[in-house]
Amino acid sequence: MEAAFTPDFADFSATFLSPTKKNFQKVPTANVTMYTLSKFGGGSEDKKGPVAVSVDSNSKTNLSGDVAAEEQGEVYITSEDRRNVGRVSAAFLVFNRMIGTGIFATPSSIFAQSGSVGLALFIWVAGMIIAGAGLAVYLEFGTGLPRNGGEKNYLEYVFRKPKFLATAMYASYVVLLGWAGSNSVVFGEYILHAANVEVNRWNQRGVGLACITAAFLIHGFALNWGLRLQNFLGVIKLLILLLIVFSGFAALGGHLQPGVEKPDNFTNAFAGTTGSAYGVVTALYNVIWSYIGYSNANYALAETKNPVKTLKVAAPLALGAVAVLYMLANIAYFAAVPREEILSSGRILAASFFRNMFGPEAERALSVFVALSAFGNVLSVIFSQGRLVQEIGREGILPFSHFWASNAPFNTPFVGLAEHWLVSVIIMLAPPPGDAYNFILNVISYPLAVVNVFVAGALVHLYLHPSASHRPTWAPPFRATLPVVIFFLLSNIYLVVAPFVPPDEGQSIYKDIPYYLHCLVGIAVLLAGAIYWVVWAVILPKLGGYELDREVDVDAHGWSRGTFVRRKIENGKKGSHAASPPNAPSTVPPPPLQKEKCALAVPSIVGFYNGSGRAKGREGKAGGGCSFRSSFLTWLDGEKGRHDSPDVLSVAAQQARPDIWDGNCVPAPLLPQQPSITWET
Repeated sequence: MEAAFTPDFADFSATFLSPTKKNFQKVPTANVTMYTLSKFGGGSEDKKGPVAVSVDSNSKTNLSGDVAAEEQGEVYITSEDRRNVGRVSAAFLVFNRMIGTGIFATPSSIFAQSGSVGLALFIWVAGMIIAGAGLAVYLEFGTGLPRNGGEKNYLEYVFRKPKFLATAMYASYVVLLGWAGSNSVVFGEYILHAANVEVNRWNQRGVGLACITAAFLIHGFALNWGLRLQNFLGVIKLLILLLIVFSGFAALGGHLQPGVEKPDNFTNAFAGTTGSAYGVVTALYNVIWSYIGYSNANYALAETKNPVKTLKVAAPLALGAVAVLYMLANIAYFAAVPREEILSSGRILAASFFRNMFGPEAERALSVFVALSAFGNVLSVIFSQGRLVQEIGREGILPFSHFWASNAPFNTPFVGLAEHWLVSVIIMLAPPPGDAYNFILNVISYPLAVVNVFVAGALVHLYLHPSASHRPTWAPPFRATLPVVIFFLLSNIYLVVAPFVPPDEGQSIYKDIPYYLHCLVGIAVLLAGAIYWVVWAVILPKLGGYELDREVDVDAHGWSRGTFVRRKIENGKKGSHAASPPNAPSTVPPPPLQKEKCALAVPSIVGFYNGSGRAKGREGKAGGGCSFRSSFLTWLDGEKGRHDSPDVLSVAAQQARPDIWDGNCVPAPLLPQQPSITWET
């Protein structure tokens, strides 16, 4: 088959096609990037699955090649020069993001809040189960919508009305908060400890600034080297935790430093359980946040090799490894450190463990290990958050979308990385120590629980309403199951509500400000996006007599960007725009063609969907046909019935399907300045 086309680009969602062959042969007018998307109920069982093609019409590059047999239609393929993240790198993206410095310190506070070893371990198990449910939710969305952007894609896919509201609110959360700042400061603290330098506010933050700047420059100028360093530090973390785990086994056998008495923490594991509601709530809250990061690979799926299969292997592997290491590390701590010392150790529990196992000199080595762990976390966070910022800018919500969308000249999202670096630096340097600093860190983390409530709620909606007129039947390669999704939804509602529970006396996380203030400010960050949307997408268009529409194109490097255009509303009716320019193509449709050839007029959005799971009206119709309706393609097939495509991400070149194109194809009139597509079999 040969396809000659000059395409247009459209909205957010995916393009769904069903090929019968593997080759996209010579295309003289466009640089083609082929995508294979997850099977949303599409295609016959003997077909490989849906395929989409995004095109840069400004390029002269030709493409000829096969769809890899191993991908089985479940992969979202872009040009291979943009695929830098393999299974190992994807696993370490998750591993590094989850393991920062918390496991070296938080077990002591969780033990203090629960009151006993037994309850503390049960709380860690509960956190592991919640994280597993969250991973299942993100696996379903990630395999169904395998693009860069994570939650932005999932919220946009379900919450389409009011138009652009979900994107604007999520944009404020991504752009205004700097996740990488906290562990950069921790890196500075532990490096100074290792160097035996007295830590103060400014030398700690100065070293932290060097840490986050190095991470930004590495990922900004040398993507592959950044991934290699990230993977190396992930291996270092793994080795450190394995050292703690196996040392814990030795401690259980009584092999401690001379003079250190063997603790007896497991004889009556539930002795001392406090039963304090606030203590248990806070402890579980801290454990759940220790697992945050299981979704980290979802933010870079467009840069992942064979993303659907990679995600289904790498993310569960990383979470499983972290869960086992967390549990065994806690057991090791309880095996080597007496109860009283755990309660007094604060954030240096791991230091007490190393001292009891290896002697006082080992504490300084531990500081280096913890600093390396923090640096690995910073690398992982800025890698993913920079891509989130780029996706938000690329969508056109932020001004100058071409500025955000570009990956030139180093094939990295340099501008997105720079924005997150800048916000993180401000958060690091601006607040004074004490309440203000802790407050800023809590403000950063709290909105994620709110976002996850809506992500889980969106997936519940897809389970209850798998079909809709504006999208295909939801049937991705991985299913979390409805009970798991509801469990994750309730868990995140808990995370949103729990911080409002009044603390017991002396247990407040702040000294001089209300304990719930960070929750209110975190919600306000999200509402700031809603206010921006009201002004930008509602008030100004109403006053100016226009409506916002989004056009998508692709630059010379193959990266798409969105541009919002103002379309004048005539006679007070939306969709009634100015007349077509004189040089607009003819609106007279060509005559119907037989099944061997089909010429289609291309409106602003083009897509095809083989939706065998959709409603099958008009069965038994002798003939068949297709026509464009608004931004949807309505396809009538004699055997399969009527199917509507969703709004689509890319214009596509389709290999002809004789079993589908069994009748005449009746094209709709051309819209202004829109080309046509011709398929020849």
